[in-house]
Amino acid sequence: MNEGADPGGARVEQAGGEHVEGPAAETGDGSASARPGSPIRVFLVDDQQMVRAGFRMLIGSQPDLIVCGEAGNGDEAVQRLAVTAADVVLMDVRMPVLDGVAATRRITAGGELPRVIVLTTFDLDEYAFAALRAGASAFLLKDAPPEDLLAAIRRVHAGDAVVAPSTTRRLLDHFAAVLPEPQAAAPDDRRLAELTEREREVLMLVAKGRSNPEIAAELVVAEATVKTHVGRLLAKTGCRDRVQLVVLGYETGLVAAR
Repeated sequence: MNEGADPGGARVEQAGGEHVEGPAAETGDGSASARPGSPIRVFLVDDQQMVRAGFRMLIGSQPDLIVCGEAGNGDEAVQRLAVTAADVVLMDVRMPVLDGVAATRRITAGGELPRVIVLTTFDLDEYAFAALRAGASAFLLKDAPPEDLLAAIRRVHAGDAVVAPSTTRRLLDHFAAVLPEPQAAAPDDRRLAELTEREREVLMLVAKGRSNPEIAAELVVAEATVKTHVGRLLAKTGCRDRVQLVVLGYETGLVAAR
């Protein structure tokens, strides 16, 4: 395991993620905040050593980021992360032994950190869709600019969801066939049981891809009020971030796929 950042400062082309379409989530939604003065600890998971080396060089060139470890498959990642403090995991999805989806599910079940960024070669990859449902906080493509990946790491660490809700909605729409049938009595879902009527309204709008300013305008309330509602939604539903709220809206039938 590589403990610490690679001293090289080379940039890696074709190593980043999907372009972010506007604000995906605002810090202040109840998510974990960055530790002042400490570098963000990044753990690399990919079965290709050259890919990991490229990410390590890119991350090592940033003063606020450090590589705290790496693994060549999901099973190895789960084992090493059990004894390695990490803030963000860069997770490939297609790997031997244990794929990135199963590994993400095990890692995110352990608590708020680390947060997982899923990396895939193909847009609208069914593996990436499954990883989002398993608890990943971001879905990024490997062929986007390096600065997108660096921004994604920082935003996820700050508690933001890198995939904008509208992007997540398109992803879920694309794979609507594998989603469970909308429940006839969605309000009875145990994950929604404690929500107020207003919180259900906000959840529905979040799942439809609305930003906080758009929700505020539609409900005729202050944007700060919307942020408060989103924070309460995260706490009451157990969702890690805004992406998971979008998934929840689909799974409970509050929002139907087109």
